[in-house]
Amino acid sequence: MEKIKLEIVGISNSQTQAGAYALILGEEAGSRRLPIIIGGFEAQSIAIELEKMHPSRPLTHDLFRNFAETYHINLSEVIINKFQEGVFFAQLVFDSEKGQKVIDSRTSDAIALAVRFKCPVYTYESVMSVAGIIIRDEDEDQSEEPGMEREDPDQMSDLKRFNINELKQLLEEAVEKEEFERASQIRDEIRKRPGRQ
Repeated sequence: MEKIKLEIVGISNSQTQAGAYALILGEEAGSRRLPIIIGGFEAQSIAIELEKMHPSRPLTHDLFRNFAETYHINLSEVIINKFQEGVFFAQLVFDSEKGQKVIDSRTSDAIALAVRFKCPVYTYESVMSVAGIIIRDEDEDQSEEPGMEREDPDQMSDLKRFNINELKQLLEEAVEKEEFERASQIRDEIRKRPGRQ
């Protein structure tokens, strides 16, 4: 299965879950994004490493890296290999003197370790096609049809009352505003609809 290389685009506060964050991963050679909801501890751990900060005591992910390096174990890559019922799953691929080993992981922990080991992060097309959000080119025409009136997506309480075309327009607007968590909710609602194409 061909792998798609990802990079960290950003981390922002979750708009719907207190204490949670949205980790945004983007495909290196494309315009799709994977918004992943992660906990506060993992978001802090990723941000600290990205900002090259040095806490006075090692965080759990630092401890894991130090342990692995002491025993000559290297994290060679992270693969986000599955998206099931709204949850992402990941695998850690390790190299050591005894060969290569693959270990299952939460995606947030896998990314926190990937930034520490400076290893690539990948996903598969099967994950990206189901959970990815497309970022449109700014030059494309984003105008609405004349006379089309809709409620502000920030005021929506129930996505089920919108038709498929309205949902697609709301998705485009959420992505334009970089409201990736909201976009993922709209994307999930579109995928539930029969004949969504």
